Amino acid sequence: MILNKSYFFCGIGGSGMLPLALILRGHGARVAGSDRALDQGRTAAKFEFLKSRGIALFPQDGSGVTRADQTVVVSAAVEDTVPDVVAARKVGAALVTRAELLANLFNAAPQSIGVAGTSGKSTVTGMVGWMLTDLGRDPTIMNGAVMKNFASADAPFASARVGESGLFVSEVDESDGSIARYMPHIALLNNIALDHRPMAELRELFRDFVRKADVAILNLDNAEAAALLSQARRAVTYSLFNPDAGLMARNLRPEPDGIAFDLILHGGSYAVCRVQLQVPGTHNVYNALAALSVATALGLPTRDAGGALSRFTGIRRRLEVVGTANGITVIDDFAHNPDKIAASLCTLHAFPGRLLIVFQPHGYGPLRKMREEFIEAFSRDLAPADVLVMPEPVYYGGTTERSVTSEHIAEAVRRAGRNSDAFATRVECGNALLELAQPGDRMVIMGARDDTLAGFAADLLAAIEQRKKKLLA
Repeated sequence: MILNKSYFFCGIGGSGMLPLALILRGHGARVAGSDRALDQGRTAAKFEFLKSRGIALFPQDGSGVTRADQTVVVSAAVEDTVPDVVAARKVGAALVTRAELLANLFNAAPQSIGVAGTSGKSTVTGMVGWMLTDLGRDPTIMNGAVMKNFASADAPFASARVGESGLFVSEVDESDGSIARYMPHIALLNNIALDHRPMAELRELFRDFVRKADVAILNLDNAEAAALLSQARRAVTYSLFNPDAGLMARNLRPEPDGIAFDLILHGGSYAVCRVQLQVPGTHNVYNALAALSVATALGLPTRDAGGALSRFTGIRRRLEVVGTANGITVIDDFAHNPDKIAASLCTLHAFPGRLLIVFQPHGYGPLRKMREEFIEAFSRDLAPADVLVMPEPVYYGGTTERSVTSEHIAEAVRRAGRNSDAFATRVECGNALLELAQPGDRMVIMGARDDTLAGFAADLLAAIEQRKKKLLA
């Protein structure tokens, strides 16, 4: 299916495209691609990494699509007018969506583990992938984010791993409905909450996902996920509070850079092992329980699995400390929906220090859909001394409706008695926080769907180090 085939990825630098291209290349396929960010000179290091893996890169002008034997891979958002798509139709090359191709690979695997849910997918995928690797199971891993355990100077964008066993671990996405394509042996569902689609659609998609699996792994502390227990052929469950769960965590001890807990199996009165995570927050205890449930489903030794998770070093841009300068810590975080924002703020508020937050919404559509939920999350979870600033959402062109802007959110949060403001640009937001920053503060950059956010966080740290009060536009 893969060997001796030629694939061309339109938008190869995308978080879902890059790891899939790496997996295909790792299995011997010929892989090439284009990307608008490459043409615009953005995130050059990522494209140098792809070239170092033997992947040819072309401008996104159709020049890389020249043969009928190429399979052109596109995301669901790619328009028919994109030159690569036009070229594919002209030469008779097959067109396939990223989701279709990934689902075909996933479904062909002898043993597939699909990681789903509104929040935590990338972290749980990384935890499961690392746990299986550490235990010698040699999985293939498809993630939407860089996994620190697999990253190195030679592989800085390690969002995929190519294994030789039949185990295939993949994050699966509900936002475009493509979760319906997957036929998992193990279906892991961390949680269900409002994000990209209406709740009624989400319930149907996740219900069908659970029904198809040989084993479903469900979080009993999430009411929506727990409601699907009756749909599972066989279930492994986890919880912090429900004694009916198969796995529980007790005696949590949070730390600024991690959290520890005792793992209790159903009916047990003592800890099987103490798990010391290197990632902070109660939400990561849930993520770890989900990963340990996979070990249970596969019949792996629980104590060994807990030890492997203690060696898991995390996912890039998940409450990632960029650095500290002049007593001010800069943190880069992927939080972009209300649940993720609430989890991050809860984790950060467990320790002292005012939060100075730049939240860049990940699109005008999500901002409009979740307007009230964003307002509620920030109004409820910001501390009185915290400061929130918001630039306008990520926008890469098109006819997106802009009826709701960042100012609508900021103004409502101000009315709720919290410090918030909106600016036209991200640089203006950064400058506002640099003016306010004092020793002991933590500056948090939140947002998704924009690869340059990590660079922006690094720029803020550099400005603090140099005691600058302004970023260059």
